[in-house]
Amino acid sequence: MSDGHGGDAPADQADDAPADESVPGDVGGDGVRARGMRVLVGDDFSLIDAIGGVRGLVESVLPGLLFVVVYVTVRELTPALVASLAAALVAVVVRLAQRTPVTQALSGVLGVGIGVIWAWRSGEAQNYFAWGIWVNVAWCAGALLSILLRWPFVGVVVSLLRSEGMDWRTGTGPEAAGLRRRYVWATWIWVALFGARLAVQLPLYLRGEDAVGWLGTAKLAMGVPLFALALWLTWLLVRAPEAAPAPARQPRDP
Repeated sequence: MSDGHGGDAPADQADDAPADESVPGDVGGDGVRARGMRVLVGDDFSLIDAIGGVRGLVESVLPGLLFVVVYVTVRELTPALVASLAAALVAVVVRLAQRTPVTQALSGVLGVGIGVIWAWRSGEAQNYFAWGIWVNVAWCAGALLSILLRWPFVGVVVSLLRSEGMDWRTGTGPEAAGLRRRYVWATWIWVALFGARLAVQLPLYLRGEDAVGWLGTAKLAMGVPLFALALWLTWLLVRAPEAAPAPARQPRDP
């Protein structure tokens, strides 16, 4: 759920976590902890795993941070674009050299590349963030539509990660109804997240180059922190209930 260059989240954690991470448990047989959206099906919640680990956090935040710092410092578009793209490419090279999964880093390069091309061709620094804004529009609209169509996307994602069916959508029993209600509320959390980003960032984008520093800061502040918060709240709603302890046996009368 990220544009890959604005710090919205570590390189689309919904489907870009490293390939060797386990699903559905929180720790797989190879000892690698699940990350990103995969933490929703874990027995406990780890903040560092939710944001993709320290490396995932750096790869997500650094390109956008460099763009803002360089642009605000020198007020030149080209150096800022070069610094941002270089950071994303270095992340891929390092992963290739270490023979670690590159999916997350490649996702970051894609997002950064789109932003760089958009800003370079238009000559307007704020367009570096245009792709991210459109991504948030798409996610907000998609999540809202999934609720209206009674296919709340959180429920779909969790069911797929757990390798479960979608019987909760049409079930009439109290268990299905409760699960359906929790999935809807969890999806509303993400509608609110993307909507909040748009409410803050779109007006800054429309102010043009004078607000680029504020726009970049807003994207960083509303990126990983809000993503982690939304993921934690979602996990609280959808986590599997703990097994109830067996009732203690009453002693028999002699």
